[in-house]
Parts: sequence; C-alpha cells; structure tokens
Amino acid sequence: MTLAFRRDGAGSPVVLLHGGGPGASAESNFGRTIPALAPHFDVLAVDQPGYGGSLGDPITGQYFTHAATELAALLDKLGIERVDLIGNSLGGGTAVRFALMHPGRARRLLLMGPGGLSLNVFSADPTEGVKRLGAFGRDPSRARLAAFLRTLVFDPSLITDELIEERFRAAVDPAAMRAMREMGASFSNPETYEEGLLWRDAHRLRHETLLVWGREDRVNPLDGALVALKVLRNARLHVFGGCGHWAHLEKFDEFNRLAIDFLTP
Repeated sequence: MTLAFRRDGAGSPVVLLHGGGPGASAESNFGRTIPALAPHFDVLAVDQPGYGGSLGDPITGQYFTHAATELAALLDKLGIERVDLIGNSLGGGTAVRFALMHPGRARRLLLMGPGGLSLNVFSADPTEGVKRLGAFGRDPSRARLAAFLRTLVFDPSLITDELIEERFRAAVDPAAMRAMREMGASFSNPETYEEGLLWRDAHRLRHETLLVWGREDRVNPLDGALVALKVLRNARLHVFGGCGHWAHLEKFDEFNRLAIDFLTP
C-alpha cells in the first residue's frame, strides 16, 4: 500500500508519526504542529497503516514492523534517503522499529511517550488509558471514546465535543474497526508480539534520541521512560509538568521550540 501523507515546508526531512487512538490520523494529531515546523523542515506527516487515508490493506505481522516497512517504501517512492523522526505513542514505536531496521536512514529520534519502548517500572499495567482503549474496542460508543480521549490530556478542556465527534466518525468506519482488531491482535499473537517489546532491542540504537514525557501521562506513565533512558546509548529525557500523553498539544509552543532546537542540523 501507499501511505497517505501531508507534506509541507523545505529543508531537512522530518517524518511525523501519530499515536494510535481510535480515529487518529496525521491531521488529527499534528494539524497544528505541521505549520509550526514547516518553516524549518521538510515535514512529512504520515497516516500510519490502519488510520486516516491509509486504510484498506490488511495489517500483516507485528504492527511496528509492518508500519516501519510501509514507511520505508514510502520514503523510497519519494526519493528520501534519510530522515529525522517525531513519533507520539504508537508512532514512537514505529519510529524506533524503523531506526532498528534501517539504522542508516534515521538521523535523530524525538519520541513522545513511545509505545513498545515504554516499560512500566512502578505503574500498573495495563494503564488507565490502555484499559479505556480496550473498552472502546470491545463496545464502541461516543462515551467510551470520550473517556479514552480524556486520559490523553492533563487539561480536559482540550477534549471538545467537536473532537469527540470527529474521532468517533473516523473510528467506526468498518475498515478502521477491522484495522483496530488486526493491530490489537499483532500485539498479542504469540508468533509476533515479542517484536513489539522494543525495549529489549533498544540497546542497539546509536541514534541521538530525545525522550519527551508528560508528568501526568496516564497511557504510558513517566516511569516507563526509565528503562529506555538506561539502555539507549545517546538519549536525554525532557519532562513537562502539567501535561499528559499529548505533549505536542498541551505544551504546544514549548514543544515546538524543543523540537526545532533538537532537530536543526
């Protein structure tokens, strides 16, 4: 398949990989971020497999591996050899797997509460956010989607009725529901699930990495950063107080300055 994407700006290429909640897409997660980064970079905001405009083809194998393979194919098609990557949650997991599979094609990694790399040391597992995500998957409703979305933020005013409605319409599309089931299965299938345990392989990464976490993250809690910070050879950690899982939105201006400073060649 060819992943859908939005491209804007000029300069060194930066790929944005969104999180994986119901109804997510590059535009939904990064619609405000793209114009903030475009004056500095060639921004490629990608709809990951099973989301937005990248629906249709089945998800095969472990999700992070599948998504990283599709991303490499997209970059080949666009003639882009090497990129920086910004990944939030599920997108962070895809970014890590891409860098592990294609180490020469990734330059720097900016990872926000990354899935697969986060390993809870003290917090309960599954977390509140993951439980609410599962509840929506078992019995989709606006109320369950709203409950999940509110776990993503520290400031509940960010979860508007308009956002809930927009995400719900996208999430209950039959192709999106099928993709959600396929993705979920890839994280539990005995033949593939270990590929999703990225913290096991993170010691192989040599890329300069910036871990970004919200102190009040209820999906991938802050203590999940500790193992990643220990095993990554070239990593630093930035923590935003008064912030949940969506650091790029809740700390919009601060996050953009941080990203620009970190990724500027």
